[in-house]
Amino acid sequence: MSDAAPIDWKQLRSRTPGDAERAALRATLVERARLVREHGWDGYRGEWTEGEQAGVAYLLEDTAQLTELGEPEGSVLTRYAGELYGFTGARKEIDSGLVGTQAWFAAARADLAR
Repeated sequence: MSDAAPIDWKQLRSRTPGDAERAALRATLVERARLVREHGWDGYRGEWTEGEQAGVAYLLEDTAQLTELGEPEGSVLTRYAGELYGFTGARKEIDSGLVGTQAWFAAARADLAR
């Protein structure tokens, strides 16, 4: 039997990441995209989760890597909607067509281009 505390689903459903968390996530994703551009994917496949790799690949518009991961564009956007807006916010974001999530990635691409 595990000694871990039970998961508080009510708290998780109501949690909404703030602007600072979203900015930190974007900075991390942009930095990782720069690393992949400089060094390629090989050094990072075992280091980052598949979700993290998918976010970087989507940011880089690396369709070959997304295919290798089995991650279509919609899957990546849905995954990141949860990261950006929390459980409840992600459901609303998905219903709206993931417009905010796409805008967030567009801003990250602009950061990467600088």
